[in-house]
Amino acid sequence: MEDYKKKLGSLADRIKNETPQTPIQQVQPVKPIMVEDEEARFNNWIPRDLKRMVKAFGAQNDISQKDITIQALREYLDNKVKK
Repeated sequence: MEDYKKKLGSLADRIKNETPQTPIQQVQPVKPIMVEDEEARFNNWIPRDLKRMVKAFGAQNDISQKDITIQALREYLDNKVKK
């Protein structure tokens, strides 16, 4: 028990006498995030087999379901507008 008190006492003395050595951090400005378009929520019901196909395609091609939906809607509307 005496040994513990000596260690604790010497630790307290060291804390009082030594100046803390805090690391200096380098401040860097935050890079702005480029936003393509403002987003809005879009919910709809689709057949389950189509949902499975979209999920499988996204997993195989490393593309999100959101990106697949956006691309499909843009292509569909582009084709409709051109006709």
